[in-house]
Amino acid sequence: MDAESNQKLPVSSSSQSQERLKKGPKMTRKGAYAAISYMASAVLLIMFNKAALSSYNFPSTNVITLFQMLSSCTLLYAMKCWKIISFTTEPQITTNNPVTLVPFKTLVHTLPLAISYLLYMLVTMASVRGINVPMYTTLRRTTVAFTMIVEYILTRQKHSYPVVGSVGIIILGAVVAGARDLSFDAYSYGVVFVANICTAIYLASIAHIGKSSGLSTFGLMWCNGIICGPILLFWTSISGELGRMINFPYLFSHGFQAVMLFSCVMAFSINYCVFWNTTLNSALTQTICGNLKDLFTVGLGWLLFGGLPFDLLNVAGQSLGFLGSCLYAYCKLRGK
Repeated sequence: MDAESNQKLPVSSSSQSQERLKKGPKMTRKGAYAAISYMASAVLLIMFNKAALSSYNFPSTNVITLFQMLSSCTLLYAMKCWKIISFTTEPQITTNNPVTLVPFKTLVHTLPLAISYLLYMLVTMASVRGINVPMYTTLRRTTVAFTMIVEYILTRQKHSYPVVGSVGIIILGAVVAGARDLSFDAYSYGVVFVANICTAIYLASIAHIGKSSGLSTFGLMWCNGIICGPILLFWTSISGELGRMINFPYLFSHGFQAVMLFSCVMAFSINYCVFWNTTLNSALTQTICGNLKDLFTVGLGWLLFGGLPFDLLNVAGQSLGFLGSCLYAYCKLRGK
């Protein structure tokens, strides 16, 4: 146990710590696997959510989030009861409570993370509806700027000049891509930027709270679910979204049910990968991974859903954003 603890929290000298704080951790092979797993899950989740909200015109975004949360909690509870997974990283952090499965004190410790997760889920889901997939992914790239700011506020994390430069290229690409968007909608754009802020706070909270809670990735996911699930169930009930779901004409359509099933599966996968990637790497790396996967999301979105007229300036902006993401990945792999 001591060896494992030392491996997770290496002891370094003051100068080494300052250098690490400035440059950030170098990405390991395991960290690379986590990043790739996240990107694959994220592309598929966006496609299934977009299909439910746009192709089938499902009226209740919060209900989708609720289903995803309930599915994740059910699966986690079953795997914990069958002793397939553990919710803690330390064996002494145990509880006899059959409902929470984690100590109440630990549950309270993760409360800020759970609230930021709920905001992140709700606003991100709402931001998908009103904007086409290519422009959605383009505007979401600006999350990196918010993440850098929140990381500095919470942990005083600084980054090297090449990393800052790559982030600048990403933001420039987003501005160029959206400069002549013929499907511009101020409200939808505003919702996406609010989603960016919520995402930055959530990812920074994982890095700040998750590592000090004594919980594993599955344990953090469980705490998020049992805290946010009842809140979301209450909200969807009083807002009438559950009633609209019951009257949804495609509710028993096999196609719609398949989309919802895969959406829930991908939501579980992406939640695990977000925690895995953020704890192994950093909140900023997690955000950049969201940008790297955009190349595939943009291509699939154009083919499956359309909605974005071809424009050379938009293509140039998309290319700049992807170039900046690749530059950041290179810097992290080289430990710069």
